[in-house]
Amino acid sequence: MSNESPARRVLVLAHTGRAEVREVARACVQSLTAHGIGVRLLADEAADLGLEDADGLVETTLADHVPGEGCELVLVIGGDGSILRAAELTHETSTPLLGVNLGHVGFLAEAEQEDVESTIAAIVRRDYTAEDRLTLDVRVMVGKEVLFSTFALNEASVEKAARERMLEVVVEVDDRPLSRWGCDGVVCATPTGSTAYNFSAGGPVVWPEVEALLMVPLSAHALFARPMVVAPTSVLAVEVLANTEGSGVLWCDGRRTVDLPPGARIEVRRGARPVRLVRLHQAPFTDRLVAKFDLPVEGWRGASERRRRDGADADGGERDA
Repeated sequence: MSNESPARRVLVLAHTGRAEVREVARACVQSLTAHGIGVRLLADEAADLGLEDADGLVETTLADHVPGEGCELVLVIGGDGSILRAAELTHETSTPLLGVNLGHVGFLAEAEQEDVESTIAAIVRRDYTAEDRLTLDVRVMVGKEVLFSTFALNEASVEKAARERMLEVVVEVDDRPLSRWGCDGVVCATPTGSTAYNFSAGGPVVWPEVEALLMVPLSAHALFARPMVVAPTSVLAVEVLANTEGSGVLWCDGRRTVDLPPGARIEVRRGARPVRLVRLHQAPFTDRLVAKFDLPVEGWRGASERRRRDGADADGGERDA
């Protein structure tokens, strides 16, 4: 085999703790390399797949070595958690993510397990597009010190650390105080994350092409505690009151976390770098909602059906009773 580097390379990330995922991942690696496309794997995942000694078109790297650099896309095999992990690993390079769902809902994934063969064929043909998804830049301040900073694709949630105590916070929009809540927490979400934690908390579903930031209180004891949608240029802030008895914790995408002492200030703004999701089909988001949430749509006739009926009436056909 030639020692020359392949002209094309794909990073494959898999939830290798499941036998089903390992089987699909091996098949994907074999198919990609059979078409002359190089594959990069994380070293520990390569070991789990039995590919740690592979050479030629398969190479290994470490998670902290910018794994997405030089790759045209990331093929993620698993559920939404695996895609969020992939977004974290490749955020620096903005490498497009293509998810194959072997999880539960799989809202971020583009393909299902039965679509693996056609998905590989689309990669080989470069028959795909990538769309930018708005992200959040998040930082935690204590006084003038930046305690923690990160990003989020779905949401940043400020939550109480102890079940028996509420979290006392003041929320702010665009440098102006909005309201004070005793609550279980506050979720700040993106349109992409509107179908995740935000949805479970009673927030609105927002179509992904809409540019906006969302703020949803969690079990707030207040007269005004409604989900809010603000401009993408707005800056949201949650201040943990200095005299509160309970401490808090910040979670970003359910993956990155930091403890919040009384007096901490959490600032959330539109991320400087979007996450790119690969799309194989241009299906409407409405169809994705119906499919993923198994929504009932029986009895729908639709505009196309009405046009067909209207045409039949114009031709002398009988109108439905």
